[in-house]
Amino acid sequence: MEAVVVGGGIGGLAAAAGLRRRGWSVLVLEQAPGFTEVGAGISLWPNAFRALESIGVTDRLGGERLGVAGGLRDWRGRWIVRMDESAAATEHTSGALVTHRHELLSVLLDLVPAECRRAGVRVRGVRREGARAVVEHDGDKGGGELTADLVVGADGVRSAVRGALWPDAAPPVYSRRTAWRLIMPTPAVLADAGARLWAETWGPGAVFGMFPMPDDRVYCYATGTVAAGGHSPDGELAEVRRRFSDWCDPIPAVLAAAREEQVLRNDVYYLPHLPTYVNGPVALLGDAAHAMTPNLGQGGCQALEDAATLALAVETQPDLATALRRYDELRRPRTQALSRKSLMSGNLSHLSPAPARVARNLVLRAMPKSVFIASLAQPFGWRPEAGLVTT
Repeated sequence: MEAVVVGGGIGGLAAAAGLRRRGWSVLVLEQAPGFTEVGAGISLWPNAFRALESIGVTDRLGGERLGVAGGLRDWRGRWIVRMDESAAATEHTSGALVTHRHELLSVLLDLVPAECRRAGVRVRGVRREGARAVVEHDGDKGGGELTADLVVGADGVRSAVRGALWPDAAPPVYSRRTAWRLIMPTPAVLADAGARLWAETWGPGAVFGMFPMPDDRVYCYATGTVAAGGHSPDGELAEVRRRFSDWCDPIPAVLAAAREEQVLRNDVYYLPHLPTYVNGPVALLGDAAHAMTPNLGQGGCQALEDAATLALAVETQPDLATALRRYDELRRPRTQALSRKSLMSGNLSHLSPAPARVARNLVLRAMPKSVFIASLAQPFGWRPEAGLVTT
């Protein structure tokens, strides 16, 4: 069986690796000149590691795993929700890791040989021809068409595959928030035991997060409620420093140690829900199917789940049509539920009026920790074989 995967990011390469492991012939098309990822971090929670194991990644991502200890603070430094190393919390979060997207991409590239990858190829359209699908592209050799048993659209929130076969789908929606992200060496202010502590801090209309990474690095992200398409005339680092200069320690000190070239700025979009992720022999995956806000740290994790589910479905189901139908039945409800929850979490964390923020913090502080821990089971408890393999 032959598959064409459109999009050479994390989700697309994971799908290609999973299909190859099941004996498929796979070709990955990437529009960019090379297979690269932006210099930002990605949180890999236990569900993502199970997906990676299913597609063939085992013990290839080194480094210290993220500890449970951490939580949510208000912008003055007072804890809203504090997590500890309790057995209940560890059960859901053990083994989590924050890593560089490029490092994860490199691991996936090792599973997809060079002859199965083509960069610098822009997909112009996709159409169905009977039981197969045809991909029209502009390649480095003048373009042409590729026919396959399966086409996987893993080409992001502005997906050309979705545009071709889901013409009535609503366009991506701006969340009203912009994100700044940076990876930097762990600054001296964090060079004590607290360097391994993760924290997300909520303030008026904004959020700042810090997560430890392997190799003595830290991943920071900041989000603010701003108009789309904006850029700071004196640089994005200066903009972030201004916005968070009066927030609690160690945020200002961490930003003081950052450099301009470490900061990435991106407007945050999400995708309205699609009625199906499958159209004949074509399946959507990752942001092309369900781009969500980053507030649960599940965007990349869900793309990996998609890839693992798709590969396992074609292996366990009696034919491709049944496999794709089952893929849609399993992935669409879960990813759309998490997308809704992520958007709600983003709205909750970015409240601006002081009375609303005070009330929110009081409610969360009063909530039993067991309730918060139990909420982790939905995103983190997923297993690839659920719904596909009878045990």
